[in-house]
Amino acid sequence: MAFETHPVTPDRFDDFADVINPNRRETHCWCLAHRLREGDIAELGEGSREQAARRLCEREHPPGVVAYDDGVAVGWCSIGPRGENPRLVHSTKIRPVDDVPVWSIICVVVRSGHRKRGVTTPLIEGAVAYAAAHGAPTVEAYPVDPKDGRMDLTMAFVGTRRMFEKAGFEVVGETDAVASKMPRLVMRRSLT
Repeated sequence: MAFETHPVTPDRFDDFADVINPNRRETHCWCLAHRLREGDIAELGEGSREQAARRLCEREHPPGVVAYDDGVAVGWCSIGPRGENPRLVHSTKIRPVDDVPVWSIICVVVRSGHRKRGVTTPLIEGAVAYAAAHGAPTVEAYPVDPKDGRMDLTMAFVGTRRMFEKAGFEVVGETDAVASKMPRLVMRRSLT
């Protein structure tokens, strides 16, 4: 299969929503909970999480990429400059490794019905290409390493070590954060 990825610009917002929130529930994450603080979400969306997500798509750096398989939106990868991600900037658990202005991947989702079809690697590759096209020197992710291959599906959005290794990332450290009771790693792929 040949997948395409595109930044989630306003004209692709519904495709993004089809992947992460097909029922359009307002209380759903909308891929905001790990990007913005609650006050930022309320202000940006004027009380609506969906509206806040839409507004992020209007920015110079839309909040990620959507993967398509034959025109159907099948995956989402949240990526952007760490400095534009208030939750990471202020995190006491996922601290910067150094002063490199990394772009951070904080969420990877494959749409139900399209999993186990090889979407993840091209999705991450598309996110990396998007970051590279905008001058990112390095892309960073914060996955877990489920050595037995199992993890709580509600936390699967953080990704796994193996998933990122397949896309050329290397472990450069650990965080104080956990997902599915496992420590989250810091993995990087240099673009320079």
